[in-house]
Amino acid sequence: MAEVHNSGILLESGTNEIEIMEFTIDGSLYGINVAKVREIIMSAPVKVMPHAHPAVEGIFKPRDVVITVVDLPKYLGVDKEKAEKDLFIITNFNKMYIAFRVHTVVGISRISWTDIHKPDKTVSGGSEGVATGIAQCGSDLVTILDFERIVAEIAPETTIQMDEIEQMGPRARSDEPIWIAEDSILLSKMIEECLRKAGYVNLRMFPNGREMWEALNALPQSRKLFEQVALIITDIEMPQMDGHRLTKLVKSSPRFQPIPLIIFSSLISEEMRIKGRQLGADEQMSKPEIGHLVDVMDQLLHNAKD
Repeated sequence: MAEVHNSGILLESGTNEIEIMEFTIDGSLYGINVAKVREIIMSAPVKVMPHAHPAVEGIFKPRDVVITVVDLPKYLGVDKEKAEKDLFIITNFNKMYIAFRVHTVVGISRISWTDIHKPDKTVSGGSEGVATGIAQCGSDLVTILDFERIVAEIAPETTIQMDEIEQMGPRARSDEPIWIAEDSILLSKMIEECLRKAGYVNLRMFPNGREMWEALNALPQSRKLFEQVALIITDIEMPQMDGHRLTKLVKSSPRFQPIPLIIFSSLISEEMRIKGRQLGADEQMSKPEIGHLVDVMDQLLHNAKD
């Protein structure tokens, strides 16, 4: 139906803006970051796969690429018959292509991350909810879904794995203060558990870049900086302030610029790497490579001591 060209989106990095694609399920408005979207096509027949998650319709093969199809209405508890006019939103994140069935696509809105607010638990579905934010797009309120969490529930083997840490064997304990900005409640817990298992026990978690930036500026100048923050890890997609804006602020600050900063995001692509590099990120890597993240943390912290 339509291909989404991301090359022209957000050419200027660190502006704290996002392109939201709005779509509907049973008349309700939902949103997805355009950076995750590769194409929108008419729904097509799928091959059912045995023993799959109830929300997985099956697979189909457009242009010689096998793609898993997720029935998003069914996942969200909407009991409605599939229709020929349904659409597939083809996404790419965490190095995977996945198609999500939706009812209609409304359009694209460019807004500031400050216009996206953390949902109340009654809206998000509790502490493990599937909504990461509520966006004000013009006169509409749009529920931003946590697609990483959806995929993690449907296919746990595709997300962050504790096994990668356990395969490293015994590791020394590190008390160096590590600050982490990650808005997904589920992924935040998984990252924290894995890093603690890897020996990094002095962790401070933030739900978005704005709260981390405010905490950085509240640090007393009377203490050595690296005794307070030895390394920063940030996601890209976060309400209030995204990871690119946070990186720009940190790396353009004479005071905080020396802190090693890693961008750890499902959106890492060649274009995103260029943006992160321009903003001064020390390293960038894609979720769910938690073992690689630990290796890079080890190296950056070792280099900072030299």
